[in-house]
Amino acid sequence: MVKVDLITGFLGSGKTTFIRKYAQYLMDAGKNIGILENDYGAVNVDMMLLQDLMGDNCELEMISGGCDKDCHRRRFKTKLIAMGMCGYDRVIVEPSGIFDVDEFFDILHEEPLNRWYQIGNVIAIVDSKLESDLSDEADFILASEVADAGCIVMSKSQDASPEEIQGTIEHVNHALEKVHCSRRFGKDFDGSDEAGVRNNVIHKNWNEMSKEDFDQIADCGYEMASYRKPEFEAEDAFTSLYFMNVKMTEKELREAAEKILSDPACGHVFRMKGFMRVSDGESSEESAQTQENGQHWIELNATKNEIMIRPLHVGQEVLIVIGEGLQEEKIKSYLKI
Repeated sequence: MVKVDLITGFLGSGKTTFIRKYAQYLMDAGKNIGILENDYGAVNVDMMLLQDLMGDNCELEMISGGCDKDCHRRRFKTKLIAMGMCGYDRVIVEPSGIFDVDEFFDILHEEPLNRWYQIGNVIAIVDSKLESDLSDEADFILASEVADAGCIVMSKSQDASPEEIQGTIEHVNHALEKVHCSRRFGKDFDGSDEAGVRNNVIHKNWNEMSKEDFDQIADCGYEMASYRKPEFEAEDAFTSLYFMNVKMTEKELREAAEKILSDPACGHVFRMKGFMRVSDGESSEESAQTQENGQHWIELNATKNEIMIRPLHVGQEVLIVIGEGLQEEKIKSYLKI
């Protein structure tokens, strides 16, 4: 049977960055893997960020978004059926940041997938500097993503203080308590353990993770925890706005992202991501190294805690803003469109 891992995590937690490292670890171990990008959006930015992993031991697949939940579920199952015939040792599924984890378990227990696949791990990625003022809908999504996880892998922990890491763990546990789930993570964390692990929480710098660290993650398994679903549809509270062919300099893009993420008049923005083409002389020295025919691509990956802009050799002219109560006209004013 093919093992399938779910890498889950809230908006902007760092799932795609982790998958790059996890996939490389599996390939270094001689595994033949498939990565399934499973997003609700009509444009899959994250898949483009994994393109350089493609080769003899790694293939990328995606589910086309822009459809309702029932259609999305059918596409998810159909894609897994097709991938089940490809001879992979491991399939990695990266869903959106507002994915209902129950869908993953439900589909894997349906015919014929229950005869082809074995659920390996559910790995939850959590930002070490998680926002403290999340809505009830966001807290439910967070709780549902960690409830069944074999382990939590905290992102950007090298930039967080022990107090911030402790606060994030307490927030996760409080979110679990709100949905009447009995699971708890990292209780009594004090930041002093050299191993970087406490009660199924891994909080090491990802660039310093060893093979042994990934061995532990790749064997973390999953739990079947019960929790109470809310009367509201949590996923419906989140919306995505897509902006095509935005024309700005790299400096202007950074300034616009800072304003959109910090201005309540734009709504509660959790994440901005996407690509933009910039001209010579309009970007940093690092970005200019990738220029071609007078232009080159840059990637935007931004949350309230960090705005990252870096050069890329390929891209697609789209910027995506994800959050709650988004105000499109106000966001457009900052993007100058």
